[in-house]
This record gives sequence, C-alpha cells and structure tokens, in this order.
Amino acid sequence: MIGAAQAAPYIVGVLGVGGIAVWASGKRELVRRWRSWVMIAPVVGCAHYLGAPGIAVLAAALALVAMVEFGRTARLGRPETIVAAVVTAAAPITAWLAADFLWRLLLLGAVAVVLVPVLAGDEHDGARQAAFSVYGTAWLAGLSGLVLLGPAAFALCVAVAVADVGAWCGGRLLGGPPLSPLSPAKRWGGVLGGAAAGLTVLALFGALTPALAIAVVVAAPLGDLLESMIKRGAGAKDTGGWLPGMGGLLDRIDSLLLALPVAVVLS
Repeated sequence: MIGAAQAAPYIVGVLGVGGIAVWASGKRELVRRWRSWVMIAPVVGCAHYLGAPGIAVLAAALALVAMVEFGRTARLGRPETIVAAVVTAAAPITAWLAADFLWRLLLLGAVAVVLVPVLAGDEHDGARQAAFSVYGTAWLAGLSGLVLLGPAAFALCVAVAVADVGAWCGGRLLGGPPLSPLSPAKRWGGVLGGAAAGLTVLALFGALTPALAIAVVVAAPLGDLLESMIKRGAGAKDTGGWLPGMGGLLDRIDSLLLALPVAVVLS
C-alpha cells in the first residue's frame, strides 16, 4: 500500500496539472477551490507522514473546528458546544493511546453532553440541545477512524477527495436525475463519476478492498447528503466561509465523516 511519502510527488503533480487547468478555465470558483486544496494537501500529508501521533493531533484539531461549526449551525448553546468539542477532540487521541477505552469515552461523552442542558434547567430548548449535542458528538467521533484505519486512512482520504472532484465532473458531463431532494444540484451521473474516480485511486494506492470500496462508493455520497440535511434544517448554505470555494470545514469533510466509520466497521 502506498503511503504519504511515496504518494507526495504524484499528488504535487496532480495539483500542478489541476492548477494549470483551472487557471485556463478562467472560473473564479474553481481557482478558489484549487487554492484551498494547495493549503489542505500539505497539512494532511505531513500528518500521515508523522504516523499515528500526527494523525491523532490532526483529527483532534479537525474535530474541534468542525464541532464549533456544527454548534453554530445547529444553534447549540456555548456550554453544549464546548463539552461536545472536548469529547470529540479527545476521541482520536484516545484511539491512538488507548483504543480499547474509546467506546467508554464516547458513552461517557454522550452522557456528559446530555447533562449540560439538564443541569442548566433548560426546560424550553433542553431536549433539542441534548439531541443535537449527542448527534454531533457521534457524527464527529467518526474522525477517530483516521487513527483506527492505520495506513489505509491516507488512501481513503485521497480517494474520497478525488471522488468529490469526479462527482463534480460527472454531474456536469453525465447529468441524470437528482440524487436526493436534500441536494437537488447533485446528480446520479456525479455518483458514477465519483465512484469511478475514487475506486481508481484506491487501486493505484494498492488499497482496493471491499471495505474501502463501499466506504468511497456508498458511504461518502451519503455523508454529503447527511450534512445537506442538517444545513437545510438550519436554513444554512454552508457551515462556514473561511475555506475559499469550499465553505467551512464540515462542508469539506462531510463525506469522510461517514466513510471513515463505515470503513472501520467493515474492516
């Protein structure tokens, strides 16, 4: 299986060719997305190059930022967001240092986030706050899969990222009926394009296993729809605006948040 160090020259080459293509297109949105990828790729690559410690720290940082975005989107109170963020950030670290304790941490974390509105005596919005806090904690705890999957995590991350580009291209070239009312702009042609692109990457990385294939082809697009459901319920277009052309961090990692736990379970 190809690791981060071996894949680095190829990723740099793809980004270089992609940069020429997007600049030639003259589309500002594509240029902004390419710039974001140029910032993201080295961070993810360096974390995987450092091994489990680097991956655990990266996953914890992602969980913190993503939970802040989720808390804002779901209109959680500050105490609920803080407790949920601590639990989700602790999950990847626990997966690295004491994997057998991870399920206990998540159970205790679920109890903790539920107790926050209870102890605050929130009789008006407490039930919703508790439900969304538990949901967000369970959802973002999926980032622990970056640690639990070991070397396969890097191949999955690259495959899901490339599948996202393939889905964008496939949706415009192949079209087809809408994938779901949750995201009318996404087409079945995009699913086919994303599947082809993602599976190709897994094969090139020597990581084409049934578990990772299902994670990329099935779980990744469902993860995208899952976040779309949350945003539509909240009346939000994006969960943030700090990643040029991509919205917030949750908008970038939504596919991974379902692909990772599915890959872990099936593996």
